[in-house]
Amino acid sequence: MSSAQDPFYIVKEEIQESIDKLLSSFHQWERIPAYSQDQQNLTRELLVGCESVEWQVDELDKAISVASRDPAFYGIDEVELDKRRRWTSTARAQVSNVKKRVVAGSELDGTSTSNVNGMRRELMRLPNSHQIDISKQYASQDNDDFISSESDRQLLLIRQQDEELDELSASVERIGGVGLTIHEELLAQEKIIDELGMDMESTSNRLDFVQKKVAMVMKKAGVKGQIMMILFLVVLFVILFVLVFLT
Repeated sequence: MSSAQDPFYIVKEEIQESIDKLLSSFHQWERIPAYSQDQQNLTRELLVGCESVEWQVDELDKAISVASRDPAFYGIDEVELDKRRRWTSTARAQVSNVKKRVVAGSELDGTSTSNVNGMRRELMRLPNSHQIDISKQYASQDNDDFISSESDRQLLLIRQQDEELDELSASVERIGGVGLTIHEELLAQEKIIDELGMDMESTSNRLDFVQKKVAMVMKKAGVKGQIMMILFLVVLFVILFVLVFLT
């Protein structure tokens, strides 16, 4: 499956965009004067963003764990799984560093531990409408992930069926080629048999002709002629025997 069709890379791009925005906001936070209201507001936004990205990375890790149980089914291998785990580990480290810097910077700027904890409790007590929006966003993302997973499975099944059809087509072509070769061989053998039959028939006709000529000569020669011919053949045989075996 190509990267453009793989749900992992689609989600990865979305998370990377969130991380890029988070890093941009963090750099802006570093330039804002301490003790200012803008810094406190941006601190709150950064903490919320870190929690959101961490949750997305955790969900992506869960999907990787599911895929690692049967990589072949999802069309990936161990090298690809390691590559995905390294990316999620790097993304989590980036978000964790931003979160630690923001919390540490707030404490260094004079924000007491109780204020930080109060800010965290305040983040946990977001307005209901915001919580509903986040719940809807997470639910929508879950639905999108489920749809992407089902789409991925359907694409995988279609690809497997295409591969099986290609293999079946190749097998049919091979069988057709073998059948054509056998047909050509049978035609060649049939031609040879026909030629052999014609040769045998011609030889048989010639043998019949020779036999008829010999019979005609023997008939014309009479008894004395036949005796003389036999004697001539015996003498010829003796001469040939002497020449072959005694010389």
